[in-house]
Amino acid sequence: MKIIITTISLIIVSLTTAISQENSISAFKSEDLNWFNLDINDNQIMGASVNKTYQELLINKKAKKTIIVAIIDVGVDINHEDLKGKIWINEDEIPNNNIDDDHNGYIDDLYGWNFIGNSKGENIEFENLEYTRIYKSGINNKNYEKAKILYDAELAYRTMQKKNLIRISQNYANAKTIIKEQTGIEVSKMEDLSKISNSDCDNSALAARSYLKEKFKQGFSEKALRQREEGNRLYLEKYLNVDFNPREIIGDDPNDINNAYYGNPNVIGPTASHGTFVAGIVAGIRNNEIGIDGIATDVKIMVLRAIPDGDERDKDLALAIKYAVENGADIINMSFGKTLSPQQNFVDDALKLAEKKNVLIIHGAGDIGENIDQFMNYPSDIYLDSLEPSNFINIGASGKKKDKTISAIFSNYGKNHVDIFAPGEDIISTDTSNTYYKQSGTSFAAPVVTGIAALILSYHPELTPPELITILLESSYDLKEQKVLVPNLKTPKRKLLHPILHSEAVQSIPDHLRRLHFPRSTRFSDKIKPGQKLHLPLTTDFNVSRKISRSKKTSARKWIDEMKKANVAVIGANGRMGQEIACV
Repeated sequence: MKIIITTISLIIVSLTTAISQENSISAFKSEDLNWFNLDINDNQIMGASVNKTYQELLINKKAKKTIIVAIIDVGVDINHEDLKGKIWINEDEIPNNNIDDDHNGYIDDLYGWNFIGNSKGENIEFENLEYTRIYKSGINNKNYEKAKILYDAELAYRTMQKKNLIRISQNYANAKTIIKEQTGIEVSKMEDLSKISNSDCDNSALAARSYLKEKFKQGFSEKALRQREEGNRLYLEKYLNVDFNPREIIGDDPNDINNAYYGNPNVIGPTASHGTFVAGIVAGIRNNEIGIDGIATDVKIMVLRAIPDGDERDKDLALAIKYAVENGADIINMSFGKTLSPQQNFVDDALKLAEKKNVLIIHGAGDIGENIDQFMNYPSDIYLDSLEPSNFINIGASGKKKDKTISAIFSNYGKNHVDIFAPGEDIISTDTSNTYYKQSGTSFAAPVVTGIAALILSYHPELTPPELITILLESSYDLKEQKVLVPNLKTPKRKLLHPILHSEAVQSIPDHLRRLHFPRSTRFSDKIKPGQKLHLPLTTDFNVSRKISRSKKTSARKWIDEMKKANVAVIGANGRMGQEIACV
């Protein structure tokens, strides 16, 4: 099977797991810092070879253009120390004069725009999930039945989770109390148990110690429990709560795309961590000895706040894309997604505008470890009319090691709808208030590709989005016949795919996920019969349905030839769709 990994020296030229917020990068392990910039040959790390590119291919060369990257997200801390000078400024707007100087409909939009706030400065932080909104809209909504299935399943799951978490918390607290009363020892981690002497304990304390030891072996921690409780609380009180209506503060009609001029210029918002993290990967100042090394140097970040904690509205997303296109963005990064899109036509129209104006769209494929050739995931790389945009690329997440675990366990995948994998595990980047964080997710693999695309484009601004996609895919590291574990969050053991795939090795859809997703087509079946032919799911070869003729893309071909002359190995997808195999 094939999986291709984006690596910039070859082309030139994220259960997201959060670890900890730190004031200094020195608090993190050195092997995790900037690993996405490293090189497989020089460092034995499956990074994107960014450092090698600057040192060997771009030495004594000057960029021809500063690239504007629009980040549509929860907001970005534009004051972060590692993003100084990297934030786009609307030079046609006079700051804080309460006048729409550039006549684009948005007053004082100096750094971008906030589509989930109002003119009073109030902002939406949390939102319902899309299927919650559809469900509570009533049976006349065309998506009601789908939404009800999704809603009922998630509500039942979260209600059960609440009971389980209460039980676990009580058992944990009881075990700690028993030990504390008999020994005086306060237990909060595995090491504390070693202080307990058998002679100090009766049977109940010994049982409590045994219980806690087993939990700690499983990776249990009080912090993780509290995070789990808080996450579940948000589902019940915000995401699934039919009485929660945050949109009321906006005052618009979310179903009317022409009711477009609302919001405010506050692009930071109440919680900008996710967007700040994305921005750092793309544009964090290199070699300043205070933070991380982002990928692109000649880049400016346009901030568009349209994504709440919950599901985004199609209208807000469409207007954010339109704003980016009409205000000069070259690339749009979209690190978010959802299960239903009731106004997909709004988003389609915006994506078609971006396609017409040669703006590249880079989207994180999602983090539930599923084959999205089977299930719809929005925003989608297929229009309602079944055509595919030529400027849209979906990104899966990969890890550091060139082994069977390179595909991140959480990453969505799919031969037709995930185009390429990029570093997305244990990434360190910028967080709010001059802090730093380590996280995993396709949300953070996408900006790796965004940074690479921006770097390429800054030296070759003549390239179109189809040409950039061609370069990214053809020039990426090809694992060829290496065995790769299928991403999977639902079963204890992941499956190997290669080279003959037995029918039992094809993931059947777990009941929980079967209720929570809807097939996009009949191209793949969740049950493969012996002797049936199919394409390997975990293949990210060049999608020829995009109808990009490589022979006609002279700029891209010239660029690849130039890399070869620079003695940079080019191993790519070669435009093939992936091997056909037999199930036996």
